[in-house]
Amino acid sequence: MRLTRYTDYSLRTLIYVGLREPGQSSIGEIARAYGISENHLTKVVHQLGRLGLIRTIRGRGGGLRLGMAPERIVIGQVVRQTEDDLALVECFASGACLITAPCRLKHALGEALGAFLAVLDGYTLADLLGGPESKEVARLLGIPTPEPEAAVL
Repeated sequence: MRLTRYTDYSLRTLIYVGLREPGQSSIGEIARAYGISENHLTKVVHQLGRLGLIRTIRGRGGGLRLGMAPERIVIGQVVRQTEDDLALVECFASGACLITAPCRLKHALGEALGAFLAVLDGYTLADLLGGPESKEVARLLGIPTPEPEAAVL
């Protein structure tokens, strides 16, 4: 299974914006952080906004924020909503293959796709943002992380 660049950028955008919370992000800074096209990213952000996954704030001081809590953003759902075509082989879409009716490959691949999506359904954006790795991811993306406050004695 290979995801499209569009889905990859969608997931990476959600990670970036999630790491910036409660601050705001911009398309330009996300594009620079990942080294990707701002024009392509604009289309991705537009769809993420239409899906309610990202909230766009217009005007001076505007930017991007998550549209819902990261615990509610299920990775499998994001993949389903951003992939144009999850048909792994021709018979999934059109049935044009001569052996589609008796062939067991379609069933096996359908089962594999279901398992792939089921695994992704077990993860939320919060899972991807958590853990000790999140500070390293933020550092690599140039996102400042707040320093822990010193204990007051």
